[in-house]
Amino acid sequence: MKKFVLLYFFALVTSSLMAQSGTQPKIMVIPYTKQGEDIRTILEADENKRIVLTKIKEAFDERGYSTVDFVAKLKAIESGNTFNIDNQSDIKSQIIDMSGADIYVEAEITCLQNPVMSQGNPESRVKIIVTAYDASTGTSLSNKIGESGTFYTNDIAKLGMKAISSCADDFLRIMQEKFTSMAENGKSAMIQLGLSETTDIDFEKEIGSDGLQLKDQIELWVEEHAYNGDYHIQGSTKTKMIIDDMKLPPVDPSTGKAYSLSKLSMDFLKFFRNLNIPISRSTRGNTLYITIN
Repeated sequence: MKKFVLLYFFALVTSSLMAQSGTQPKIMVIPYTKQGEDIRTILEADENKRIVLTKIKEAFDERGYSTVDFVAKLKAIESGNTFNIDNQSDIKSQIIDMSGADIYVEAEITCLQNPVMSQGNPESRVKIIVTAYDASTGTSLSNKIGESGTFYTNDIAKLGMKAISSCADDFLRIMQEKFTSMAENGKSAMIQLGLSETTDIDFEKEIGSDGLQLKDQIELWVEEHAYNGDYHIQGSTKTKMIIDDMKLPPVDPSTGKAYSLSKLSMDFLKFFRNLNIPISRSTRGNTLYITIN
């Protein structure tokens, strides 16, 4: 009864916080994978990790958050043959993009069982590391470590719930605060601009009929498109320009959907095309890399 009352209290507190902020993110929990690991093989080969992943999702559900079932989304996308199965990082990105989630939570799950037995049960414990990321920019929002403690049991689901319950409330509180701040003040993105070896353009070259240098044209565009005009340029030289913080609007006014780093990349492409300047682009985390060709 005490456990039910406590969970109900946390649900009320969380709901109140989200009501005050006016923003309720949708969350998807995904398993942590190392470089080159197959996200599907990991889940298929380890039942305990599937169980704990589900328990983490349930913990967020109990606290009033809307969640996306990663396993169901993975199966749905696989059955539709909508991605290249040879590219593991691309699978993860596509699932996140197609999930509709505002935040994805990577869960690194360790289930340890010692052969020491008591009354037929092994010595067991579960440790999880959870990290929340903004789905549109890759910005880290919150991270915590949860541990179940050690028990003589085979009930991994119960240990998984103990592990996530030990850190869920602090984890979600920090995540919600940062998500709310982004909704109010904009999301942070970094833009790094450079030159290819073959280009005859540099950032001090005069571009356009107004006689402004390219770096000035870029700054004027960034000022116009930054959320509330909030941006900061770390520095610029003849060959490089770094905008270390450009606030992105939470929502794209033309579509009503979250404004993502990929959308910023497309808008930059249109800007440079209007100047008749070819570029190539890539993104990593919350950073957009632009190379003038």
